Amino acid sequence: MSDIGDWFRSIPAITRYWFAATVAVPLVGKLGLISPAYFFLWPEAFLYRFQIWRPITATFYFPVGPGTGFLYLVNLYFLYQYSTRLETGAFDGRPADYLFMLLFNWICIVITGLAMDMQLLMIPLIMSVLYVWAQLNRDMIVSFWFGTRFKACYLPWVILGFNYIIGGSVINELIGNLVGHLYFFLMFRYPMDLGGRNFLSTPQFLLRNVSSAQDCGLRRGAGRKEPWSQRKLDPGSATSELCAEPCSIKGIRLPSNFTHVEPAPSVKGVIRLQGKYGERSSAFYHLSSHHAMLPRENPLTVWRSRIFEKGSNRH
Repeated sequence: MSDIGDWFRSIPAITRYWFAATVAVPLVGKLGLISPAYFFLWPEAFLYRFQIWRPITATFYFPVGPGTGFLYLVNLYFLYQYSTRLETGAFDGRPADYLFMLLFNWICIVITGLAMDMQLLMIPLIMSVLYVWAQLNRDMIVSFWFGTRFKACYLPWVILGFNYIIGGSVINELIGNLVGHLYFFLMFRYPMDLGGRNFLSTPQFLLRNVSSAQDCGLRRGAGRKEPWSQRKLDPGSATSELCAEPCSIKGIRLPSNFTHVEPAPSVKGVIRLQGKYGERSSAFYHLSSHHAMLPRENPLTVWRSRIFEKGSNRH
């Protein structure tokens, strides 16, 4: 039992509470302590009877039985695996940002559920988180069942097909993928690739009230990091926080997806970080300002390995 307790306490805080609720609520319904009828999202009960708890319970409840138990366990594994990876990877030290992502996705899924009469919201929320992880790690090679290997960007759609085979429906997975894409597009893709404004920003009350990363039980010493909109990038801090094995080359701290440093051609005071995957994965840094030369200084540009010299054409 101590091993299980140690494992449970090692889960990042937000993922830990989410995981625990997703286990506890179906168990309560299975044991008959509370009638499962109170857990479903029924629009009439929510809108006209003011049973305001239903969007929350519908997010954590899943009717576990002989025909649905395997699907439940598979999605519970996806929740643990990919929420943990996101919370300790891209959102490491930013619990408020991660909580805001979950809240944004959840609100979108609740609105969609009310409009489409979706009574259970567990799978869509899990899939939305998995989709965001897959986009942030789109070139990573992942392994799936039966030894299949493919890029992470295809994982949400592979899981959609897999759940269709074992569950018979794709609506939940499709809604989750679409909501995850909406968050990723508005938070990262639109400001980065299209030069648009940031439509999403973590509210100040979350930044003020959500505990620091260390208090939340994340990796010891991680500390709170600045939210996306306030963060500055420099070559001495973390050019890519999704890479877990940084190395130091010529005094510049690099993540493992860069191979070497060289002066940028025809640009004084700028260095070029050569990526493992050719020109599209190269990055440019200005040594005097210690800031990455990024459009709108969006940090995800670094993670996606698509940093380009200011004023140059994209490859």
